Amino acid sequence: MELRYGINPQQLVATTAPVVPGNLPVRVVNGSPSYINLLDALNSWQLVREASAVLGRPAAASFKHVSPAGAAVAGPVDEVTAELYGVDRDRVGALTSAYLRARDADPKSSYGDFAAVSHPVDAELAELLTRVVCDGVIAPGYAPGTVETLSRKKSGRFLVMEADETFTPPGQEAREVFGVRLTQQRDDVPLSPALLDDVVCGELTTAASEDLLLGLAVLRYTQSNSVCYVRGGATLGIGAGQQSRVDCTRLAGAKTDTWWLRRHPAVRALAFRPGVRRQDRINWQIRFVEGDLTPDERERLSGALSVPAPDLTDRQRTEWLAELTGVAFASDGALPFRDNVDHARRHGVTAVAEPGGSIRSTDVEDACREHGITLARTGLRLFHH
Repeated sequence: MELRYGINPQQLVATTAPVVPGNLPVRVVNGSPSYINLLDALNSWQLVREASAVLGRPAAASFKHVSPAGAAVAGPVDEVTAELYGVDRDRVGALTSAYLRARDADPKSSYGDFAAVSHPVDAELAELLTRVVCDGVIAPGYAPGTVETLSRKKSGRFLVMEADETFTPPGQEAREVFGVRLTQQRDDVPLSPALLDDVVCGELTTAASEDLLLGLAVLRYTQSNSVCYVRGGATLGIGAGQQSRVDCTRLAGAKTDTWWLRRHPAVRALAFRPGVRRQDRINWQIRFVEGDLTPDERERLSGALSVPAPDLTDRQRTEWLAELTGVAFASDGALPFRDNVDHARRHGVTAVAEPGGSIRSTDVEDACREHGITLARTGLRLFHH
């Protein structure tokens, strides 16, 4: 498979070949992938396939730069998401609901994403993909007419890839870095509810168990260090690729707060002028929520609104955030200090899954008990690089 270019456009020569001749896990149906496109496709497909298998529902992911901006399984689409994307929340199909929920986790980051779904793309999802800024999609199949619909996007350059559901990867994987080849056994430990059997404190509900399993599937294909906040079968915040785990926790927690604050009545009352594009509305909602608008931004936001913005005071923010609860929190590595739990609790977390094994695991357990948080130790590290 010829690639358009490598990680950067100046890396003009880029190709790929199957480890086993003639046995590729994906094929290009339309468009021409870049190096990063292919990495996004391969990682996102594995994520949605695993999430769907362990939870028994269609799954979707929105990928950017080889990490998910959001992921979700099929479920209810709330009024905020339905209004933003112009859909009837009571009539949205399962696969489309999964992608909408995945994309709405962090819609600022999902701008120009690579989409992945666990089931064949149907006409409803194909039509939605033509209306959002998205660079490509991978799925195990396409309903009649959907490839033609998608192929018209981006002047015919929209990338459509098909995954082979029967493909079995080799037991070993390798990469080359600066003239050195690294080879390792593939991480093929299956995700299952049994990973959450070691409940150290609290009681693990079915809903929390499902959310934690989705979180573990997400972390397996997210650049480490990483943590994930999940609620109702959809990610709310993903912290990826940070050197400090508590930085992951705080970053993903801030994204979770933003997701929840976007549902505040004051944010929903922002009256944008006709013609203001969806992504501009999203970006303004987020900046309004963050509350630290520059003078230039205040002037431009005023110009984008048909009526002045309502108030959203610090007290209103605090009171609204206090209502968020039932959030699950998963970590790809052991929590080294209790500060991760203390910060996670600020974002509505009531259940935590982490490998355990830190020299301060007792401190982490004590923090969970203090906050009334259920703690499950998986014994499974899920680093991904």
